[in-house]
Amino acid sequence: MRPGPAGQTSRSSGRPLTERGRRTLLRTGDGVLVDAHHDPGPDTRTGAGGPLAIVVAHGFTGDLERPHVRRAVRVFAQRAGVITFSFRGHGASGGRSTVGDREVLDLAAAVDWARRLGYERVVTVGFSMGGSVVLRHAASGGTGRDPGHEGRTGARLDAVVAVSAPARWYYRGTAPMRRLHWMVTRPAGRLVGRYGFRTRIHHEDWDPVPLSPVESVPLIAPTPLLIVHGDQDPYFPLDHPRTLAAAGRGEAALWLEQGMGHAEHAASDELLDRISAWCSDRCVQAA
Repeated sequence: MRPGPAGQTSRSSGRPLTERGRRTLLRTGDGVLVDAHHDPGPDTRTGAGGPLAIVVAHGFTGDLERPHVRRAVRVFAQRAGVITFSFRGHGASGGRSTVGDREVLDLAAAVDWARRLGYERVVTVGFSMGGSVVLRHAASGGTGRDPGHEGRTGARLDAVVAVSAPARWYYRGTAPMRRLHWMVTRPAGRLVGRYGFRTRIHHEDWDPVPLSPVESVPLIAPTPLLIVHGDQDPYFPLDHPRTLAAAGRGEAALWLEQGMGHAEHAASDELLDRISAWCSDRCVQAA
């Protein structure tokens, strides 16, 4: 989650959306229309399990047309089909951002579309706010409804990857996060979000407060889970990924990336390729 122009420090080598693929509007479980795009990628097969799709969940203030998102698509599409979408309140999607709460319904719609397109194996990869969303989505069994502490995953997912994700809500321990909270909670901040960063933010507080990322992690097993975080992340220090990995009780993999900053724009092509290779390998092992 970051209150800055998504991908401003990244140079893109991604393909334009019009080159190939299919764009559509998906209707979420609560009736919001979400802008989505499918890039078929190569004719990739994960063993006997059939084709693989990677569903990408961007960070706060991003959308599916941002250069850093398109760059991730280009890398991921070398191994799999890729579904990208803009969270509610972002880009051409309807509604207003709830900064990680109702966004699980947006991701659920995108995963369902991947299944309807014929993909037999589906992996979710989320960045920052999107990282918290993929964790909650997997814990919910793919429904977007918090299961509570007694819940157990029934998610139709083959693996989950959270990059630069927070471990807990309401974190204000860094200056960038204090600025983000100002943008989300203050009327003037929401105006800055709307006109400065093209992000429409809901004015209501969470009610109830959704299950936190760290509370979600224990509910994801046995689905393979990868936590990726940069040691130079200016938003969330290293106690966040370590807390998430510890909550996995030995079931979650943790990659701490030297010199990496925050989320999509800080993820190198090499890292993105390693992530997609990990996803593919997990699906082969499960086949």
